[in-house]
Parts: sequence; C-alpha cells; structure tokens
Amino acid sequence: MAIPLLEYAPSSKNVRVAGYEVPNEEKPKIYSTDNILSRTEMDDLIEAAYRQMFFHAFKADREIALESQLRNGQITVREFIRGLALSKTFINSFYNLNSNYRFVEHCVQKILGRDVYSQREKIAWSAVVMSKGVKGFIDELLNSDEYIENFGENIVPYQRRRVLPSGASELPFNIKSPRYDAYYRGKLGFPQIIWQTVVKSYRPQDKTPKAGDPANFKGMAQSISPVGNLPQRVSALNIDYERKVPYRQR
Repeated sequence: MAIPLLEYAPSSKNVRVAGYEVPNEEKPKIYSTDNILSRTEMDDLIEAAYRQMFFHAFKADREIALESQLRNGQITVREFIRGLALSKTFINSFYNLNSNYRFVEHCVQKILGRDVYSQREKIAWSAVVMSKGVKGFIDELLNSDEYIENFGENIVPYQRRRVLPSGASELPFNIKSPRYDAYYRGKLGFPQIIWQTVVKSYRPQDKTPKAGDPANFKGMAQSISPVGNLPQRVSALNIDYERKVPYRQR
C-alpha cells in the first residue's frame, strides 16, 4: 500500500499569494509551444528544457525520439519533461549518486521551479520515492496542482521568483545546488587540486601570426643550433705570404 503524501506547509505566508514583480533582465524567458512559429523557436524550446533538467546535455545525453515526438506534436512539453526526468542520464546523474532527500530537492527545483519549503517537504516526497519509486514520484510532481497551474501542458519549467522583494536575485539552482552531495563528491574525488607549473600566455587573435609570417619560423630556426667552424688563432708572423699568393704555373 502506497504511503499518502505527508502534509507540509510553505516556509512563509508570502508564497501563498502571487507576487507583484517588475520585469527586468533577471526575469526568465518563458518557452511555450503555444507561440511556436518556426523550427528555430522549437530548437530554442528544446534547449531550454535540457538546460532546466540537465543544465547541459551532451550529444550522448539527448533524447532524439522524444525530440521528434515533441516536434511532430505527438507529445506535450509536460510529457517531454517526464521523459527527460525518467531518462538514463537523469537517473544516473541525480538519482543513483544522491540520497532520496537530495534527489527530491533536485526534482522540486527543476520540475516545480522553486526550492523545497523545508525538511518536512523533503521527508514527504522521499516517502513517495520509497513507496512508488522514481516513476511514481515524477508523475506525482508533474500531475500536481502546483505544476499544472504554473506551467500547464505547454510551458517549459523555469526557476520562479528569481527576483526577491528586496531587489536582489536568487542564484540559479545549478549553481547553489551541485549535482552531487558532499558524500558522493568525496567518493568521486571532488574538488581536485591541480598544480599548474607552466604559465600559459594569451595572445589576441589580431596579433596572432598569419600564414607565411617570419615569426612562425623563428622557433624552427632557433631549434637548429648550427655549429660553424671556429676562427683559428694563427699569428701573422707565422704566415708565409709568398707561398699564399697565387701564381700561374707553366
């Protein structure tokens, strides 16, 4: 029998009501299929979904089948997010290398677009992970009223309330919430201290020698190191000038 979701309260009363925000450069851009008109705009939406869920997706991490279904209108953005959350990359990167509490924190940030309210909320969602598994937990988040009201079927989740009432901005989730917790960072050997003994210099592109520039052959010329004949130290008194002067032989 599955354990019902435990009750938890928001961390403050301010989150119960919609906030009034003045748009500025910190306000995230909203990507939605409701106003997609070109292929380029669909590419931007897909990249925004990858950034939200993976922070960065390498070529091997991309879900080509899901992308094709989204482009052809076979699935919605919410189903695309579900596919990314249940993908091998997401499971290996966030579930297998974190505790349930840490995994819950990552998923709430990425799917619901906010920080967890308290430790009690982590415990509540961790119980869902324990009883329903990862798929059941992801379905609970995507089917929640909070997700439907804020993102619906066609909006890519984003970090909500980046702008605080004081005018300051919250840090992005990927910066203040590392992918691995302290335990697994220690097992993987992070952070690593690398001592660099070679000082690297930077040369602007406009000052870089072009093809055919003599500066490109300077190193090669210096590497040859030719050794010539050293001058002989002979006294002028020991030179027979008469024999050194050429003359015609008969």
